[in-house]
Amino acid sequence: MTEPVEDFVLPERLVTLLTDHLKVAVPPERLSPAMTLESLDFDSLALMELVVAAEETYGLSLPDDLLDLSPASTLEEAARLFDAAS
Repeated sequence: MTEPVEDFVLPERLVTLLTDHLKVAVPPERLSPAMTLESLDFDSLALMELVVAAEETYGLSLPDDLLDLSPASTLEEAARLFDAAS
């Protein structure tokens, strides 16, 4: 069973990827699990940049079948995807 969004804490490595590597305009303390990638101005190109940054920075290998992120995906969904690839 997964945690409700309210109890889910974003992993520091995802916050770092978003703020340091991809330079999102939202301060780290304002990022929330329910936020969508679209609300951070992510388009399909930015999604690929996020995936490549995660793979290069943290040595993740995201299989194509797990790669179902879209701009409508939440930060929680992205975090869980990256966690599954670890």
